[in-house]
Amino acid sequence: MGAALAVAVPAPASAAARVDNPYVGATAYVNPDWSAKAAAEPGGSAIADEPGFVWMDRIAAIEGSSEAMSLREHLDTALDQGANLFQVVIYDLPGRDCAALASNGELGPTELDRYKDEYIDPISEILADPAYANLRIVTIIEPDSLPNIVTNADGSAGSTEACATMKANGNYEKGVGYALHTLGAIPNVYNYIDAAHHGWLGWDSNFVPAAQEFKKAATSEGATVSDVTGFIVNTANYSALKEPNFKITDTVNGAQVRQSKWLDWNYYTDELSFAQALRTELVSQGFASDIGMLIDTARNGWGGSDRPAGPGPQTSVDAYIDGGRVDRRIHAGNWCNQSGAGIGERPTTAPEPGIDAYVWAKPPGESDGNSAPIDNDEGKGFDRMCDPTYTGNGRNGNNLTGALPNSPLAGHWFSAQFQELVRNAYPALDGTPGGGGDDDDTQAPTAPTEVTVTAKTSGSVSLSWTASTDDTGVAGYDVFRGGVKVGSTTTTSYTDTGLTASTAYSYTVQAKDAAGNVSAASGALSATTSAGGGTGTGALKVQYKNTDSSATDNQIRMGLQLVNTGSASVDLSTVKVRYWFTPEAGASTFGTACDYAVTGCGNLTHGVRSSGSSAAGASHYLEVGFGSGTLAAGASTGEMQLRLNKSDWSNFNEADDYSRSTTTSYADAPKIGVYVTGALSWGTAP
Repeated sequence: MGAALAVAVPAPASAAARVDNPYVGATAYVNPDWSAKAAAEPGGSAIADEPGFVWMDRIAAIEGSSEAMSLREHLDTALDQGANLFQVVIYDLPGRDCAALASNGELGPTELDRYKDEYIDPISEILADPAYANLRIVTIIEPDSLPNIVTNADGSAGSTEACATMKANGNYEKGVGYALHTLGAIPNVYNYIDAAHHGWLGWDSNFVPAAQEFKKAATSEGATVSDVTGFIVNTANYSALKEPNFKITDTVNGAQVRQSKWLDWNYYTDELSFAQALRTELVSQGFASDIGMLIDTARNGWGGSDRPAGPGPQTSVDAYIDGGRVDRRIHAGNWCNQSGAGIGERPTTAPEPGIDAYVWAKPPGESDGNSAPIDNDEGKGFDRMCDPTYTGNGRNGNNLTGALPNSPLAGHWFSAQFQELVRNAYPALDGTPGGGGDDDDTQAPTAPTEVTVTAKTSGSVSLSWTASTDDTGVAGYDVFRGGVKVGSTTTTSYTDTGLTASTAYSYTVQAKDAAGNVSAASGALSATTSAGGGTGTGALKVQYKNTDSSATDNQIRMGLQLVNTGSASVDLSTVKVRYWFTPEAGASTFGTACDYAVTGCGNLTHGVRSSGSSAAGASHYLEVGFGSGTLAAGASTGEMQLRLNKSDWSNFNEADDYSRSTTTSYADAPKIGVYVTGALSWGTAP
């Protein structure tokens, strides 16, 4: 039952000759225990021969039982299959998984010596047996451990006392270091450290600290970075491999999509972008330049009838993201037996730059945890995140868990989950709806025509085109600027923003249908943005005061208030305020905050964008918007106290910033722009 990953070379290379990517040319072991269970389920035969990881989740698993093969038996069966790649999860740290009771382990927080002597050393002895020298043995080192130290041990929402204990005693780092050092000494072992997923570590407050934590563990207990072949993301999780309907740089009515509730200011939308960026950061932290990444795609397909065919409506950032995201979880912090999930990409070698393989680390059909208390001798507790009636905690934004009901203990077979994963597979499986056969849609839509410019400013171009036709219906359109995709829409119009004044751009549009068929490109259209600058003459003005006594510290602080000088009320949801500045050196990403607002900070949106302006002191701007409300004639919004920082907290030099003033009491601010429905209403733009 050995299954080839991607295109295998005719004669598998010997694992004794160490290779850069162990998956290249490999035939991977298929666990017959899992395969038999999968094949017995409706539709399961379509994936029953896929290779996956064997989990060593307790000391007893090494020797096996009457119900499960031992580690040595698995290895012997791999040889019998003619495989030359074996995949195993190392998962039994002291105080294991300090933030999830369902996956707690058998060893107490201080039992590091038992971990070394009774767990790692026996595994090492077996893997080092010369009988297995021609197997490339890929390990995943301790899922969820080090990420917990980064995010769940500092007293913030979702932190636990157990994680604080493990951070203080250092036994996660010591255990991981010992495993890397001991197993890395075996020539045919390839160690991959678990690195959580984008919905856990994608924020700037977690991203670099996580890479630093990985480096710390990888240089503990005798380990070095040379013991690390790479890292794996999304282990046993559900984060989408790719979010095709939006990008992290998209905006909706001038608001960044990062401020949507789903993304919550995360810098990554999916696992592929996160894995590739994390790899770059890990190399900068001192890991080898040839490290590779693995992505667990066993359960992140999110197919089926609920899979969106295009982006959501552009009425708000939340509507746009929620309507277009393929990851249908209630919250990205939900992880247990997720309802609506599907089988993802099948195991594949080197599918993208920097990615060694898509793998199935968590075998589909094995439960994440029990939905109600179950007595057991495996050390596994009852975690309310597996209870579909639980209303959540700080780690999932106090939302419902989205878990399936009637689930068994973690690692036990969950037939209902497996069948749902098969039904919702993406790409769909042969023998399931949309999964293959003569009835599949293979006809592409016609190309869009008559692409025209409907409006333009110094920083944007609005386009429209004639609708395409398709035998099953057009699902949406992709818009390309200079051959690079800049956005998608389900309508026949699109506005491209963040452009440079007085600059020519070339646009094409392609149509797509629900089956993924893509049309030829439209004819190219050249559009030139308007000249920069301009002075608003509308009925609004903005007043400003400087609330920051230092021009060279690591934050820009200000007070703003908007005044309606006209005779009619103004819909605040159409209004944006722009404060122009330059960040100088340092990070090119930013954090923003509202400290106080008369209208309520929850009603404000705020974020930083590149202005595209070459004017002095105006390369970027802070944009402030309003979620709702009206401003009556003659009225003021009242004070709004705002601040911004670079993600690396390096210093600014505000002295030459276009919009800055030294006034410490509110005064009219003609160098701060007010825009109504995208048109400059107050101030002089740079």
